[in-house]
Amino acid sequence: SLRPLPKLTQVLQNYPNPFNPETWIPYQLNQLSEVSLRIYSSNGSQIRHIDLGVKRAGNYQTVERAIYWDGRNSHGEQVSSGTYFYRLETIVHSQTRKMVILK
Repeated sequence: SLRPLPKLTQVLQNYPNPFNPETWIPYQLNQLSEVSLRIYSSNGSQIRHIDLGVKRAGNYQTVERAIYWDGRNSHGEQVSSGTYFYRLETIVHSQTRKMVILK
């Protein structure tokens, strides 16, 4: 079945939230775009960058299509419990949301 393309590019709330130790971050694109996700600690330090490359317009909301984060920083270490922020970035759009990891 054909689904209409999203009218907006946006990042949606991660699930589950709170999570331990992994989460999925759904998003939707209203046009072909290069996509990346940056994860920041509550003090604003970037702890992970996930480059997704070029993605087609569409919905990326299921476990198979959403962005997966294993709760690890860029050094492969498990992050501690707390509040984190994730920022979806495309060429023309960026949006930030909050998530919580509980151990």
